[in-house]
Amino acid sequence: MSADDAATISPALSLYREIDRADWARLASGMSQPLSETEIVQIRGLGDRLDIDEVAQVYLPLSRLLSLYAKATKRLGAETSAFLGDTDTTTPFVVAVAGSVAVGKSTIARLLRELMSRWPDTPRVELVTTDGFLYPNAELERRGIMDRKGFPESYDRRALVSFLTEVKSGAPEVKAPFYSHMRYDIVPDAHTTVRRPDVVIVEGLNVLQPPPAPHDVAVSDLFDFSVYVDADPGHIAQWYVERFMALRTGAFANPNSFFNVFSHLTDDEAVQTAMGYWNDINLPNLMENVLPTRHRASLVLQKAADHTVERVLLRKL
Repeated sequence: MSADDAATISPALSLYREIDRADWARLASGMSQPLSETEIVQIRGLGDRLDIDEVAQVYLPLSRLLSLYAKATKRLGAETSAFLGDTDTTTPFVVAVAGSVAVGKSTIARLLRELMSRWPDTPRVELVTTDGFLYPNAELERRGIMDRKGFPESYDRRALVSFLTEVKSGAPEVKAPFYSHMRYDIVPDAHTTVRRPDVVIVEGLNVLQPPPAPHDVAVSDLFDFSVYVDADPGHIAQWYVERFMALRTGAFANPNSFFNVFSHLTDDEAVQTAMGYWNDINLPNLMENVLPTRHRASLVLQKAADHTVERVLLRKL
């Protein structure tokens, strides 16, 4: 982290407990590892260096902390209902996972879903990604913002707020649109359905954005807890290129993939293409929209160059 970065976030750090890797890992003492190495490999995203030690030392205690927060929130909801003389209207505990493209937030969201579901207080956990709330490509083209896909204006914010409002209102069934990374577009008539689970995890780039206008509801207003996955932008750029190179011979090689055109690039062409997307789209989005929301998170996971978490910042209650 540069001196400029430290100066930028130093005022917010007073809001957090700063816990180094060794102290955080000690919180896992006495906790049994519920996942096998095979399960971890299946959860791990392309390019992520996630192993059983990282899960045990970082994400197992995080999942337990989230489970405790969910349990306490549910208890408070029940006690409030009892105080008011109402029937218990406890609703799902909503967790956000935010951060840059290629920082590993999708892997973390999947991992937390599996780990939290193993705790007795939160056995039913659903995961929703905000990719489903991107406008369809045709609409992005109509608006002239196809090259800004992933920026705040490329999402149907009202639809996402409406979805989360229904979830937090206790609706028995709520549907979210489905996004295909293979097609690089919303799939018509396909949905992810959420049926009042104990926990809903919402993963996405811009989920911690403040409201666009003073009287609007922010997506983040509907979260009970939020995690920001943080890393040096230079490291994230390297991870982005590595992932692009791996996809070139993997998912991009599928003739039905939107990105199949990249599968035939030489190594040099692929690196140049990846860096072009990073510098023109993903880095500006990170610096202008994603990183400035870091201080709004309940907890920040700070990653080192090898993708391992080296420090945890937990907002004080």
